[in-house]
Amino acid sequence: METEKILFAFVLTLFAGLSTGIGSAMAFFAKRTNTRFLSLALGFSAGVMIYVSFVEIFDEADRVLSEAYGDRLGTFYTVLSFFGGMMLIALIDKFIPTEENPHEMHSIEEMSGKKKRKDKKLMRMGLLTALAIGIHNFPEGLATFTAALQDPNIGVAIAIAIAIHNIPEGIAVSVPIYYATGDKKKAFKLSFLSGLSEPVGALIGYLILMPFMGPLTFGILFAAVAGIMVFISLDELLPAAREYGEHHLSIYGMVGGMVVMAVSLLLLM
Repeated sequence: METEKILFAFVLTLFAGLSTGIGSAMAFFAKRTNTRFLSLALGFSAGVMIYVSFVEIFDEADRVLSEAYGDRLGTFYTVLSFFGGMMLIALIDKFIPTEENPHEMHSIEEMSGKKKRKDKKLMRMGLLTALAIGIHNFPEGLATFTAALQDPNIGVAIAIAIAIHNIPEGIAVSVPIYYATGDKKKAFKLSFLSGLSEPVGALIGYLILMPFMGPLTFGILFAAVAGIMVFISLDELLPAAREYGEHHLSIYGMVGGMVVMAVSLLLLM
């Protein structure tokens, strides 16, 4: 595999992961949370990920596996891997305590109008949230990296969608740590570092899987990536979009993301 293609995929994954720092910066420099924008952006991200998962990634996995193992067995492997990807991300969520779950939304307003104080419980919550996001982002990094290796154009779309979805996670880490310590640098650093698990996931996945990469490995991995992204969209992005803004804004954003992705794929044909 070409070195340039691998480096490009890795840089995309790094960009997606470190966007938690954007959320952290927003928490420090913005005076209020732009809930309408976040709602639309998260819905848009969900639309991109759902559309590309079903229309491109699942279809490509099924094609590869069917060519290697026949239509019936190939489709069976594809479907099994798709739901296996969903199960993987669901299990990761299951073992993260609810109070430290990165899906718990926080706003910039939580950091204003309050006296900063040393609070061990809040500090623990921020640190565990950073750890939870790190664990949670690991398979997302592998998903972005794999998609970018197969098709750089799809990789860019997925990286942008993942980056948007990481912004509120950066806020979720920063708010409790800053409120507990009053230290902006510390809160930003931990938020930024929590996103590093995505490129780490990509690197480890590449080192472990690439020597064995054949039709079966690639097809299973690609189908699992589709399952992971659909689960993230339905379990995280759309509920978060609804929580930040109006119900219809999240749906409009989702439809907009699907339309943009559909037009992009048509132009690339």
